[in-house]
Amino acid sequence: MNVLLVGNNGMLARDIEPRLKSAGYNVTGIDIDELDITRSGDVKLCMDSRCPDIVINCAAYTAVDKAESETELAFKVNKNGPENLALACNRMNIPLIHISTDYVFNGAATIPYKEDDKANPMSVYGKSKWEGEEAIRNCLNNHLIIRTAWLYGVNGNNFVKTMIRLAKEREEIRVVNDQKGCPTWTGDLSDALVAMVNRITKQQKDVKWGTYHYCGDGITSWHGFTEAIISKAKEWESFRIQKILPIPTTEYPTPAKRPMWSAMDCTKLNKAFGIRNKDWKQGLSDMLEELYRTK
Repeated sequence: MNVLLVGNNGMLARDIEPRLKSAGYNVTGIDIDELDITRSGDVKLCMDSRCPDIVINCAAYTAVDKAESETELAFKVNKNGPENLALACNRMNIPLIHISTDYVFNGAATIPYKEDDKANPMSVYGKSKWEGEEAIRNCLNNHLIIRTAWLYGVNGNNFVKTMIRLAKEREEIRVVNDQKGCPTWTGDLSDALVAMVNRITKQQKDVKWGTYHYCGDGITSWHGFTEAIISKAKEWESFRIQKILPIPTTEYPTPAKRPMWSAMDCTKLNKAFGIRNKDWKQGLSDMLEELYRTK
């Protein structure tokens, strides 16, 4: 079974690829240097030459603040790119798994978002990701759109690694305390994605295609997340940090608006695929153990 992993140099894909290979799949990883997904002709040539049985798209424009001034590029990558992949998959009659985001919501909710809750993105990034979702829905039936949130991992730059660096450099860190969400380790999401691929390859006729949520189980703030990061990381090394101060979002202005509430309900995924999302604190512990043991 051949899997085409698009955006394979990204934080998430670098955790997915070894897991897929361990599960027995032939994985072809491809990134921007080999494939520009915004060019439909290039996508067609790539798919025809590699003949995948399934495509996983991890490629995305993820510079949330920069997207406010690079609107055209954000939409090309996040809307046109997924559309080109979906059209190619439809032509070849193969499924597409696409990674999306909590940013399709405006964050005004008070309970975890469900898949059929109204999307109302506040940022260019969120709007571009939403239009990418819609493009896939409009041209490919056999798709899985997986929304996730607060993603971090051993690879690439992310919040966990930034907080660890700052805790070494400073005695005091100020972190937003009024944005709430569900931290998600790329390793846990990767395990879930492999389980979905297994279902597709072994029981495709029983797959319930559509949109699903996967994020860590449990809700915290960025401040609470930071406290957990440093507390757990102290088991591995010492830090200069003395205080982690909570601040409101108004004291940390950014070009792009963030959802104040990003918690998502993962019940639908559990019912359809039997996949349970792991407690976010356990995911953090597992990630830090991998991070420090591989240093």
